[in-house]
Amino acid sequence: MLTLLGILVIVFGLATLLLKSLVKNSAFLNKFSSKRSLQIVLFGLLLSIVTGTFFYAEPGTAYAVQYPWGGQKAIFRQGIHSKMWGRLIPIQFELPIKYVIPNSEGDLGEQSEYANVDKAKYWAFSDAVKARIATSVVISINTEDETQFLSVADRNKTEMNLIRSRIIPNIDQSIKNTCKLMDAQDYISGQASDFDRYFKDQLENGMYVLEEYNENQPKEIIGDSSVVRTVVNKESKQKRFRIKYENGLPVREKGNSLKAYGLTVVQAVVTEIDWEETFDKRLQLQKEEVAQTQLEKQQAEREFYRAQKEKARGEAEKAAERARLEKEQIQKTIAAETEAKVAEFNLVKEKKQFEVEKYKAQSKKVAADAEAYQNAKLVGAGLTPQERAEWEYKTAVGVAGQLKSLNLPEIYIDGNKGSSANGNLLESLIGADLAKKMMETDNK
Repeated sequence: MLTLLGILVIVFGLATLLLKSLVKNSAFLNKFSSKRSLQIVLFGLLLSIVTGTFFYAEPGTAYAVQYPWGGQKAIFRQGIHSKMWGRLIPIQFELPIKYVIPNSEGDLGEQSEYANVDKAKYWAFSDAVKARIATSVVISINTEDETQFLSVADRNKTEMNLIRSRIIPNIDQSIKNTCKLMDAQDYISGQASDFDRYFKDQLENGMYVLEEYNENQPKEIIGDSSVVRTVVNKESKQKRFRIKYENGLPVREKGNSLKAYGLTVVQAVVTEIDWEETFDKRLQLQKEEVAQTQLEKQQAEREFYRAQKEKARGEAEKAAERARLEKEQIQKTIAAETEAKVAEFNLVKEKKQFEVEKYKAQSKKVAADAEAYQNAKLVGAGLTPQERAEWEYKTAVGVAGQLKSLNLPEIYIDGNKGSSANGNLLESLIGADLAKKMMETDNK
């Protein structure tokens, strides 16, 4: 730019010098004397010399400088450098290349001046569905090897020629090969990441060698249990491609790689896909079907959980009823056990009471026998009539007390028919006892 400006200044100075001698009465030319015209020419020569000798290297750009005498050098640092009237081939460190899907007005949108932007092309997938594929690719040049950079710059002359003749053909070939490896339906069903991986791998390491194979559609069985026929539609056979492998590695086309030019793929992704109208309609139908399926699935899940809720509620009620019945059962069992324990205790108590009363009665009987024996001895020893009467009274009272504690039957049979009818059993017993004692006394 500065060199061109210097040439223009030289031409302007020479023009004023020549025109002044030809045109005599020009107010504009009269402002320039011969000395001033020569000064302008000398300034233009100086400007051309300076601008042809030095140049300013912009940041982020590599320069290949080719000298008039055949030498060349690479410059990777920004700043002022000498070029000695040589030719400059500037190439950015990173080359952004984008395919963009235009809007309804055909506009590609706002783009950077440093990016190479083209309209996205239509590509056909293996199932013949076409789509515009928008991609974003960033290619980095080799700034470590000066010799390789100078070779690339010398063979391609300009940055634009490098992009158009080397990089873009590789991008197109990578997209084409990747589209052959999958159906459009496969892409939208989860293989988009595989598409990006195949795309970037081919740009970095070279194009795949694809081999063709036929995949028949599944046979349709027509018939009943007795007759079965298979029908194959020959027109349904679909031509497919796959990556050719040798020794477990993909076979690649030789000499068709960006690595040969010292270029590295920094980024290679698919940013957008614009499917053809027929496929869009099919996708819309699939989306509606998927939405309906999801809705029915949610309804089925809701009914399932509702049934589970009712089942859980029934189990809870059953558990509550079981707990209530078990509680009643435990209460009744405890009451019955308590009643049995009380009855057993009462029985033991009655037995103990019976034994106590029994021993009391025996003790009284022994005491009465001892007292009667003592009294009998006293009578035998010779008592006065008054003492005998008193002893007989006490004896009768003691015997009566002993007989009172006995349980006698209410009915008895008296064998003495001639006795008085007014007598009772107690009187008979007392009389018998007194008679017995008197007889014993007389015998003594």
